[in-house]
Amino acid sequence: MKLKPIKTQKDYKTALRRLEEIFDSPVNSEQGDEAEILTLLIDSYENEKYPIGEPDPVEAIKIRMEEMGFKQNDLIGISGEKGKVSEVLNRKRKLSLAMIRNLHKKLNLPHSVLIQEYKLSA
Repeated sequence: MKLKPIKTQKDYKTALRRLEEIFDSPVNSEQGDEAEILTLLIDSYENEKYPIGEPDPVEAIKIRMEEMGFKQNDLIGISGEKGKVSEVLNRKRKLSLAMIRNLHKKLNLPHSVLIQEYKLSA
């Protein structure tokens, strides 16, 4: 396949089909190099056409907790006492500035994710 930028949906589908054909090619072979370049082109096209937004703050906290093997009790002291932690994770309470700072430090979550608006549960 002649490599070229992916500009249309047709180009995208063609690139995906070709990548499927050569996906298991040996590394550092001609087809392996082609697969690597196609992967970059496809990734670039998908990021442009189908962007995935950041999760809201509560989802981001829950995801990071799962990644780190944390339970709700592990956030006590990071984002307040047990009641406050529960209220935040159940969308009954908004994050405070102090909570955002602590969660950023302890969970390594970007400030930009933690300060986003999100809806509370009714």
